[in-house]
Amino acid sequence: MFEFLTSKFEDLFFKIKNKGKLSPKDLDDSLREIKLILLEADVNFVVVKEFLEKVKQKALGENILESLTPFQQVVKIVNDEMINMLGGSSSLINFSQRIPTIIMLVGLQGSGKTTASVKLAGLLKSKYARKVSLIAADIYRPAAILQLIDYSKKIGCEVYHEENTEDPVLISINGIDALRKTASDVVIIDTAGRLQIDTYMMNEIVEIKNKVKPHQIYLVVDSMSGQEAVNVAKEFNSKIEYDGIILTKLDSDSRGGAALSINHVIKKPIKFVSTGEKIEDFDIFYPDRMASRILGMGDILTLIEKTEKLIDEKKAKELEEKIYKSELNFEDFVDQLKSVKKLGSLEKIFSMLPIMGKNKALKDINLDDRQIDKIEAIINSMTIEERRNPELINGSRKKRIADGSGTTVNDVNKLLKQFENTRQLLKQFTGGFNKKGFKFPFPGF
Repeated sequence: MFEFLTSKFEDLFFKIKNKGKLSPKDLDDSLREIKLILLEADVNFVVVKEFLEKVKQKALGENILESLTPFQQVVKIVNDEMINMLGGSSSLINFSQRIPTIIMLVGLQGSGKTTASVKLAGLLKSKYARKVSLIAADIYRPAAILQLIDYSKKIGCEVYHEENTEDPVLISINGIDALRKTASDVVIIDTAGRLQIDTYMMNEIVEIKNKVKPHQIYLVVDSMSGQEAVNVAKEFNSKIEYDGIILTKLDSDSRGGAALSINHVIKKPIKFVSTGEKIEDFDIFYPDRMASRILGMGDILTLIEKTEKLIDEKKAKELEEKIYKSELNFEDFVDQLKSVKKLGSLEKIFSMLPIMGKNKALKDINLDDRQIDKIEAIINSMTIEERRNPELINGSRKKRIADGSGTTVNDVNKLLKQFENTRQLLKQFTGGFNKKGFKFPFPGF
């Protein structure tokens, strides 16, 4: 996500990091480079111009040219202005006091609207403990209703649909009436995708809005469309004034032009972002966290939140005791591997860590998720006794394990060595901190 931007900003910050002071030329060169970075990332020209003016004004106002720590101050100013560019602060959902809260999703064909409907339902159900139902109002796209029903089964949400009706307005009205009787807290209407130039289809969502009176309308935008996303957002806002934006396919967007332009130009908040193919890959949009990731400073808060969802407190406590007593075994290890896999790809996890120059480091580090699968296969080929007591694994056992997992004896030896090194490291680590009440935020690491 935003790999291009992150890499370019890391290169820029590296150039000024070791400078004792910045000259006026250094500042001008940095601003010129930022301009090229943002324009190459397909950020709207007007947005770039205003951004640079504010950064320069702040830099001169805070006398960073006289500062002994110009690097930190430049990063802070750029970070602050990027947060403002992205919206300043997160804009959360306002739930209606009278249920259900009605949310309508609109957007272009192929923007990922149906998937976003289910992902939003999953987030509202898990994060806010709401009973969420959906209305299938897309009668034009083949299999759209079946797709919505199939996805919704995975999160346990009801879908209202009508087999023999070809009037999306009537379906939406009937759906609200029916789902109100089921005491649904939130109802999400998945409307059909349309083109900005399709007057008939645009009039249709206007009519749904007028008849149903949704509490919130969200425009679903494909982040990979760059500046075109701004044009789409403008056109939809002129026809049907919406309340916020959902950016999809953010995990595939290496440039970030849409995310950095759309709020500043349209003055509508980005509410949510879709960051992967899984239903749970859907998050509230936090401008400060996004700015931090773009500038190469990671997003440790989101990583912690994701980790906390997966941690069983009882198991975490038991694991901590085992680590402290040097009793960690391969059964514990494979449990931790499964937890890591639930967090997402290794590359995604690595991108959230606050490590300068990580884009360059990624090229030198093997973050192939198949390595985790290989380790899991080796452990699964061990007997229960071998998992609990790795010391039992001799030469003949190694060969059997390698044959059973489709790997080599050398792979098994590597894993055993890495596991023992991990145990020794954790033993030293806990020895210094456990008595002070240290709690492992990431069990097994």
